[in-house]
Amino acid sequence: MLFTLLVVVLVALAGYIWLVLNWSYSSGERAGLLQKFSRKGWVCKTWEGELMLTAMPGAIPEKFEFTVRDEKLATELSANAGKKIVLTYSQHKGLPSSCFGDTEYFAEKVQLFQDK
Repeated sequence: MLFTLLVVVLVALAGYIWLVLNWSYSSGERAGLLQKFSRKGWVCKTWEGELMLTAMPGAIPEKFEFTVRDEKLATELSANAGKKIVLTYSQHKGLPSSCFGDTEYFAEKVQLFQDK
């Protein structure tokens, strides 16, 4: 009985994590200067970045922190450190630990910012 209960709890937890990782709460784009990008963590190493959002002159700049799960995208972001980029992201609320990332915002695509 106890073993069955433990299996049910573990399956429910795995199902919850799968659902939260694969179903986004919101998605969108942010444009700004890629100020910081690094791999960090004690046990679970994750790629974490910081985008300084483009602000109006005289306004306090806003930071957008994000996580990258894809190694190819992490390589692309590392090559664009210090440049203005447009980051496509999705938001995943309710992740149970920081092993999935320090933030709830997961980068999905990056492109260089084009001034018009």
